[in-house]
Amino acid sequence: MQDFRSDPKAKKAANDFSDRRKVLVVIMLAFALVLVGKAAELHIFKKDFLQGKGEIRQLGKVVLPANRGMMVDRNGVPLAVSAPVASIKISPKEIQKDDENLVLRLNRKYKKEHKLKKLTESDRAIVIANYHQSRADKLKQMATLLNLPTKQLDAWLHEVPLRANIYIAKRIDPHICKAVKELDIAGVYFEHEFKRFYPSADISAHLLGFTDANEEGQVGLELAYQRTLQGTPGLRHVIKDGKGQIIADVKDELAPLVGKSLELTIDQRLQYLAYKELQAAVALNKAKAGTLVLLDAKNGDVLAVANQPSFNPNIKENIKEAVYRNRALTEVFEPGSTVKPFIVAAGLEGGYVHPGDHFATRGVFKIGDHTVKDVHNYGTMDLTKVIKKSSNIAVSQMALRMPPKYLWDTYHKLGFGVSAKAGFPQEARGTLSDYHKWHDFDRAIMSFGYGFNASALQLARAYTALADDGIMHSVSLLKRDEDNAETRVFSAATAKRVREMMETVIMKDGTAYEARIDGYSVAGKTGTVKKSVGKSGYADKKYFSVFAGMAPAKDPRLVMVVMIDEPGAKNYYGGLVSAPVFSKVMGGALRMLNIAPDKEDTMPVLLTQAAAQTH
Repeated sequence: MQDFRSDPKAKKAANDFSDRRKVLVVIMLAFALVLVGKAAELHIFKKDFLQGKGEIRQLGKVVLPANRGMMVDRNGVPLAVSAPVASIKISPKEIQKDDENLVLRLNRKYKKEHKLKKLTESDRAIVIANYHQSRADKLKQMATLLNLPTKQLDAWLHEVPLRANIYIAKRIDPHICKAVKELDIAGVYFEHEFKRFYPSADISAHLLGFTDANEEGQVGLELAYQRTLQGTPGLRHVIKDGKGQIIADVKDELAPLVGKSLELTIDQRLQYLAYKELQAAVALNKAKAGTLVLLDAKNGDVLAVANQPSFNPNIKENIKEAVYRNRALTEVFEPGSTVKPFIVAAGLEGGYVHPGDHFATRGVFKIGDHTVKDVHNYGTMDLTKVIKKSSNIAVSQMALRMPPKYLWDTYHKLGFGVSAKAGFPQEARGTLSDYHKWHDFDRAIMSFGYGFNASALQLARAYTALADDGIMHSVSLLKRDEDNAETRVFSAATAKRVREMMETVIMKDGTAYEARIDGYSVAGKTGTVKKSVGKSGYADKKYFSVFAGMAPAKDPRLVMVVMIDEPGAKNYYGGLVSAPVFSKVMGGALRMLNIAPDKEDTMPVLLTQAAAQTH
């Protein structure tokens, strides 16, 4: 092997390689020094500049709120809608930081405009004063627009330590949001979302319910159909500036899906009528509360359901459960004499009572150690007079002819003690005790509506069994094509016979003459029920005043129950307190729905009036 140390050529070649290596090392060191220098420049001398640039733009994601589904009445009238709104927040930290940056920029601008090389302390003071005055004016305008005390806003801006974000207004109207945006105040940001709005306000409040700040249903149908109504939020990629404001949209990753709308059975025209008349009746009778249910007799659709007192779901602050509970569907009362037609129908249907039967009443009826009384001594009564005069004694005698199981089965078939399953939260089931535990007196008092209870909706549903020729309908709050859950309780002949008896209640010598409607036949029954006060029995002067009825009586199209809770004026009988409400609401409903009059004695008069209006 050749030794390069003794060979000049080999030695020269080795030196050349060593020189090249030195050059390469020098070049690499030079590049390293350049990189280190550049890093030092960027991290030390241009730190503020780069941080500012880095803060200028950043990729982010924003959630796109989804519009909640509407609720409309059976004719498409909006009852609950979600409108676009915005929430406004401020960042005191950014506002204070922006003060320093703005002053620097304004100083430069001032120098340029006045062609000055250097600003004096006086010039700087002018710039700062002008800026602060301009910002103060804008903040004052914003506070005025938002109805926000300026002292509160000033406290947020100068509190220690400064907070990153403070919401100063939530869910404001778009036109107010636009006005605030036009002020162009640094550190003020906007979040766009939706706000639930109820055009009918307190008229349909108990039924619709309301949502919370996150557009989630809390009570009523808003809660019951939360999953149906709520939409699916979307997602969008955006570019934000250093202040968190969106400066460009990149793309939609997921589009928001609007919630499904609900078409209710309610007719808002009838709902308004029911609400106003019930409100007037509660005020007139100085009552504690009131409720009304109006059903379609042919399919069980709920056309109106009103409660008093009411509330405005657009203003939810400090609303108590006692106010927003839908009493017509969630609270119960003993139905009293309104169930007497069912006892007569059950007796006829089961053969325990016959059309020609008479009942001796004498005003007092002893059952063991207990006594059943009538308001007056009606003497001997036929079936029609039993209903017309509302005899407790007569229906007690009928009930005692029936086996306990038969009576219980009849009430059970009519829906007592069973939820009406209208799809409303906390819907009442009512109570219907086990017939094995009944004594004779229990059967007696149950025949005139004591010893069990029901909601106004349950009582109205039971009345469809008399209105639609023995067929009881299921009830619904959502519009449907037909009732697929109807059940037959009585024969058509029995239902018609009992309806004829109930027509006499509306006669001048009946218990509900105030329920009459010009041009239409009416069938109904009054109930004046003593209020239970727990284990101590019944209150002396506290009543539920009830009227349940239907019209036109010959072929009923509508069924209604009116209940006034604790009337405090001079009258408390159902025929004097609740029957007038029935007359006004039912009469208006029949005409609104163009249901033809059926009373022959009034037809010529109505035809003459109609002819006169056309000329």
